[in-house]
Amino acid sequence: MIKKAAIGDAEILAMLSIKMWPDHDPDELAEEFSILIRNIDAACFFKYIDNRPVAFAQCQLRHDYVEGTNSSPVGYLEGRFVSEEYRRKGYAAELLEECEKWAQEKGCLKFASDCELNNTDSMRFHMANGFKETNRIICFKKNL
Repeated sequence: MIKKAAIGDAEILAMLSIKMWPDHDPDELAEEFSILIRNIDAACFFKYIDNRPVAFAQCQLRHDYVEGTNSSPVGYLEGRFVSEEYRRKGYAAELLEECEKWAQEKGCLKFASDCELNNTDSMRFHMANGFKETNRIICFKKNL
């Protein structure tokens, strides 16, 4: 079963997402998700197995320029996570499909995403689910 996250689900999202973003503070993640859930330009979806959330996807509308697109807004897959024991069962693709439907309902003509250059698993997921690569960048910074 796929379910859209509701206001009381921020801590569940934080518990799942800390496995994906271990350098973050769980309380801060819960606060961020609490704000995100209330945002009409964002959505999070859970995959439930036996009444237990085992995966989630976060999507948002982006109104700024998105690489390779020429329309606005663009639906954007901000993050997805599937608990290790539930991987390779198509749950991430199910969640992506739900995010895409949500974006279409919001008037989007395009859906986009990104991943790190060395994340080959994510690259394979994106390519297997109909995404086309649009650009590669390396970001730089320096202290002033």
